[in-house]
Amino acid sequence: MNWRKTIILAAAMSASGILAAAPRATAQSFQTYRCADGTQFIVAFYPYDTRAYMQIDGRPVTLARRRLVLSGWRYSGGGVTLKITKAGTTVRRARRPATVCEPA
Repeated sequence: MNWRKTIILAAAMSASGILAAAPRATAQSFQTYRCADGTQFIVAFYPYDTRAYMQIDGRPVTLARRRLVLSGWRYSGGGVTLKITKAGTTVRRARRPATVCEPA
């Protein structure tokens, strides 16, 4: 199963509550976020991969880890930049300002 199908399947399972019963070998971490501007997205991190896999605006985006930022990481790719720090999480999409996001 490719990663796009995995993200879509995980989103469907989390909506129905099945993800909690799924084996942990699938992914280390799936997290749903809601942002101040109304954006919602799901991001997945795998233990064997430095990239982040995101489902945003109805499309999958692979984000490469770019560099360590103040107390966190910055990922970017496909016109999307995701910053995860101790201070909070922000997402920036092409031609839009950055917005603060919180786990849903």
